[in-house]
Amino acid sequence: MEFKQLQSFVAVVDYGSFTRASEKLFISQPTISTHIHQLEEEFQSCLLVRTTKNIELTPRGQEFYECAVSILSLKNHLIESWINESRNVIHLGASTIPSAYLLPELLPAYKKQCPETYFNIHQSDSQGILDKILEGSFNLGLVGMTCEDERFCFEPFYQDQMVLITPKNAYFEQLKSSGTSIDTILRSEPLILREEGSGSRKFVYELLENLHIPESSLNVTARLNDQESIKNLVANGLGISVISKAAACSPGSDQKLLVFDLPVVADSRSLYLVYHKNYILKPYVHHFMEFVLHFYKKSAL
Repeated sequence: MEFKQLQSFVAVVDYGSFTRASEKLFISQPTISTHIHQLEEEFQSCLLVRTTKNIELTPRGQEFYECAVSILSLKNHLIESWINESRNVIHLGASTIPSAYLLPELLPAYKKQCPETYFNIHQSDSQGILDKILEGSFNLGLVGMTCEDERFCFEPFYQDQMVLITPKNAYFEQLKSSGTSIDTILRSEPLILREEGSGSRKFVYELLENLHIPESSLNVTARLNDQESIKNLVANGLGISVISKAAACSPGSDQKLLVFDLPVVADSRSLYLVYHKNYILKPYVHHFMEFVLHFYKKSAL
């Protein structure tokens, strides 16, 4: 088994075509076919079912595909690590709140101490960051949720207060001044939620559970993956939402949004620094992790 054979197999599966795989890898289609045949011969198993219309994985093919992706990812991770040995490059994934509201103050402070460090930053939702860490694309992630996967290590580094936001108008100002409960507002108003995989979305569902509000009673009017878009939609009357206070109170937001504090028992969540426990992290990556934990020491759990 050779890396080029694995690359051909993964490309055929990813692109669903021998022709497209050959175009993407810049090798001939017969060579692709030979690589697949060699793998099937070596493992004495049919990995792909070829029809006139499409290509389907056999059960063993699916298992082999997952292993091949992992092997190629580890190989690329190792090569990239060696290439960057002379440079302190940190591949960092950050979910919405860390990316937009924490990194702008965190990274300049770190660069003053370690100007030689270079950051390659990718913004996604929390689940997307976790997926990329498993693939080996990121050294570290800053996310808004944890999971049960034992391959991850999660370090809480920041306590993110969450708030309810509404349009800033007479109706909601009256609700706030009269002390109308949060659960009453959530039950009666259209609600804008974050997308699947978001730590903020997970928090909202935990909040609803704490307030004994069934999901079926909600009037969800939209789901988005961008915090600023949510703020603009709320300001223009599409609905209300629950977001980070850092986002709700950013410059200019107080002119168009009204902020309601949540019940103390469910008004905050932890943000986490996450990494793959089986990957060997460079000393400069550990140094950055220690800096992050110290920088937000007062906010950490």
